[in-house]
Amino acid sequence: MTNLTMLTDLYQLNMMYAYWKSGIADKRVVFDLYFRRPPFGNGYAVCAGLEQALEAVLGLAFTEDDLAYLKSIHPYEEAFLDELRRFRFTGDIWAVPEGTVVFPYEPLLRVEARIFEAQLLETALLNLVNHQTLIATKAARVVEAASGDGVLEFGLRRAQGPDAGLYGARAAYIGGADATSNVLAGKRFGIPVRGTHAHAFVMSFPSELEAFRAFAAAFPDNAVLLVDTYDTLRSGVPNAIRVGQELRARGFDLAGIRLDSGDLAYLSKEARRMLDAAGFTKTRIVASSDLDELLIRDLKVQGAAIDTWGVGTHLITAKDDPALTGVYKLVAEEENGRLIPRIKVSENPAKVTIPGKKKVIRFYDRDTGEALADLIMLHDEPVPTGEPFEIFDPVHPYRRKTLCNYEVRELLVPVVIGGQPVYDLPSLDEVRRYSLEERSRFSPEVRRLVNPHEYPVDLSEALWKLRNRLLLEARGR
Repeated sequence: MTNLTMLTDLYQLNMMYAYWKSGIADKRVVFDLYFRRPPFGNGYAVCAGLEQALEAVLGLAFTEDDLAYLKSIHPYEEAFLDELRRFRFTGDIWAVPEGTVVFPYEPLLRVEARIFEAQLLETALLNLVNHQTLIATKAARVVEAASGDGVLEFGLRRAQGPDAGLYGARAAYIGGADATSNVLAGKRFGIPVRGTHAHAFVMSFPSELEAFRAFAAAFPDNAVLLVDTYDTLRSGVPNAIRVGQELRARGFDLAGIRLDSGDLAYLSKEARRMLDAAGFTKTRIVASSDLDELLIRDLKVQGAAIDTWGVGTHLITAKDDPALTGVYKLVAEEENGRLIPRIKVSENPAKVTIPGKKKVIRFYDRDTGEALADLIMLHDEPVPTGEPFEIFDPVHPYRRKTLCNYEVRELLVPVVIGGQPVYDLPSLDEVRRYSLEERSRFSPEVRRLVNPHEYPVDLSEALWKLRNRLLLEARGR
């Protein structure tokens, strides 16, 4: 990854300068990175981007060229620039593993470090984690709608720039996409790559049949033919069948056809009937054409005979909700050698922070493995060990539930301690498998695309009391 030290907002550097001039640059603090609401009206998000975030943090180093530029935009003192010249991250980071199902206000990353260091991390961490979490969540919705069908990420040409296309493909794979059309993403991350051909290819030959023959000659063992350039049912599918028969005579088979326009439900059912009648029962039907999860769901309800869904613009751009509401907030600071919880109060209740250094635990049913609830706790609270445990809604505390016969997992794990990496990064395939398995442990109601069931994410009693006390104290002042 390119050195991202200067990928920051100016106010981060200005705050660092003010901390340094005020003599508090070495004060130890805790920041939480979390989001306030799931995107797309979803019931959850899929955490992604941790690997790139760690690369960015561990590679932080100001170059002489960086320092010269900073000096050109503000008369920073030379001694401050010397501090930047020596800058390295020396703190601790705990994080939720990539692919984990996460919910609002749960820390995805917890940073504990000198305020001089922790402040600089904000912009880059949010940029990297917000984007990939957003795209991974969108992909999870598409995969949910596809209900076991293949899903291909086809969005590079519509992505908002090369990085969005590259890391979006990575995030889509974590979210459950089977492959991407993005060759660079395939090379960089080992994601399977897939592709067929364009309408221009068909139009470049004297006839559709000759175009199909040329493509099948080049790719006899994986010929997927785009059949809607001229007339899908009267020309495209019959010509594909004819080329499929020629392939069989050579010992191959027709791998698939692709539909990219028209009424996909009707055309796919008719194409399936024609293929089956000709003996091509294993030939797959691939569909594209501005698909998203809701259209896929509706097409499946209508009985569309589609085996694989190529999803582009709506996935790679998260078209209906283009930004995750991720934030990075101070929750504790050192005072007389101890970390003291801090809270931000707002007239907007959604912007009130949850104070203190925290951990997150997830309860699973011991018999079925289903996720039951999450609990945000102070970091030094004991974790429940199996005895009946009561949880309650932090907004409506009369809503209570007692959990029994459960097992518990802590979601945050140490990834950087004392500025050194302590986490063995899993392969991307391992992250994807973990994410799919983890999502399967949540009820279908939580995974529902529209109006999902609200999964319980509660505060421990100690944390709830702390938050209420600090709120009252803040209002009293």
